[in-house]
Amino acid sequence: MRAINPWINFNGNAEEAFTFYQSVFGGEFTKLIRFRDLASAEFPVPASEADKIMTIALPLGPHNVLIANDVPEFMGRVNENENRSKIVINAESREEADQIFNGLSAGGEIEGAIGDSPWGTYAGMFRDKYGIEWIIESL
Repeated sequence: MRAINPWINFNGNAEEAFTFYQSVFGGEFTKLIRFRDLASAEFPVPASEADKIMTIALPLGPHNVLIANDVPEFMGRVNENENRSKIVINAESREEADQIFNGLSAGGEIEGAIGDSPWGTYAGMFRDKYGIEWIIESL
């Protein structure tokens, strides 16, 4: 396993929050993808969502990355009083990703089956049997 990185969901203010985090931690964003960047016939994006953040990443030291996104309106608002985080594991191979995904998702609820993603990784997403949200990915 290469790294475990926290992923935070926001209600439309991910960019504002990450600009603040950047002012505290320093560094440069290594990824900033807006929903409009992924728009296609298979993945239509309403104009009201186009400028929202699909993924933003800020390195924290040599091996850790803080990641976030804005939750699209069609998915509903994130409850500000609950744990709003996902744990992202970057596996070293697809085989390791499958092993981790299958092990941790047992007894849980799969939100996105593991496979090739539109953003160029091999990834899957689920809530484990304890309610913790995970994303497992590999290049």
